Amino acid sequence: MNTLKVAMLQQRCGTDRSDNLRKSFAAIRTAAAQGAQLAVLQELHTGLYFCQTEDNAVFQQAESIPGPSTDQFGRLAQELGIVLLISLFERRAPGLYHNTAVILEQDGSIAGTYRKMHIPDDPGYYEKFYFTPGDNDFRPIATSVGKLGVLICWDQWYPEAARLMALAGAELLLCPTAIGYDPNDSREEQQRQREAWLTVQRAHAIANGIPLLAVNRVGFEADPSGATAGAQFWGSSFAAGCQGEILVQGSETEEELLLVEINRQRSEQVRRSWPFLRDRRIDVYQDLIKRFRD
Repeated sequence: MNTLKVAMLQQRCGTDRSDNLRKSFAAIRTAAAQGAQLAVLQELHTGLYFCQTEDNAVFQQAESIPGPSTDQFGRLAQELGIVLLISLFERRAPGLYHNTAVILEQDGSIAGTYRKMHIPDDPGYYEKFYFTPGDNDFRPIATSVGKLGVLICWDQWYPEAARLMALAGAELLLCPTAIGYDPNDSREEQQRQREAWLTVQRAHAIANGIPLLAVNRVGFEADPSGATAGAQFWGSSFAAGCQGEILVQGSETEEELLLVEINRQRSEQVRRSWPFLRDRRIDVYQDLIKRFRD
């Protein structure tokens, strides 16, 4: 199989979980009918991005693995014979919660999980209140469609994370995301932020010679506390090839189902010409494990 057809679901989310699921299921069915073998959903796609505020009541939304989301999406994966990447608020144990991606196999079974490693704490993104950093390392998940390296939102800014996934054999980087503009920022500042987001991820694809798919949510979500102007999620979901070339890109404002064909042989070809892994000076990188070099 020289190509892999992947679907990316860029979606608005509301307070009604069943409505969010209905839209996701319909898009996945459409993608499967068009030949998609893998579908990737955005970060925390069953509801609103609740991290704009710190609210203990939100912990009631967390679920176990296996649990409702893995059961529902697992049945759909089995029905359609498609691999799915879903995202959920995981209750691992009493008082221990994670931002977790789950990959479901074509038979509906759980192929593996990845718990978000880098946890932000900024106005409108109070994730440290809710999520414990992941502890299952930067390891790709083996599936019937290849070894999939998952990085969740804030993870996607760190070259170390992408590199470690590549060194562990990831054939594709998948980045479910929830990132948006502060509506009070100027349009120029908003575009600088969006371009930085696009650029850093394209650089991961280039530096590691593997494709990268980033799937972001879209639409405005108000801050329940009223302390901020809310978040305008900027969509722009995209797939980049092994040299950073944009293969497909979504709208900044609209829900979309994006389909892209990934050339499985391209990584080998590019890495032969640009042998970054060969020429790494692993004998002089020890200080990378330090916080800062004084």
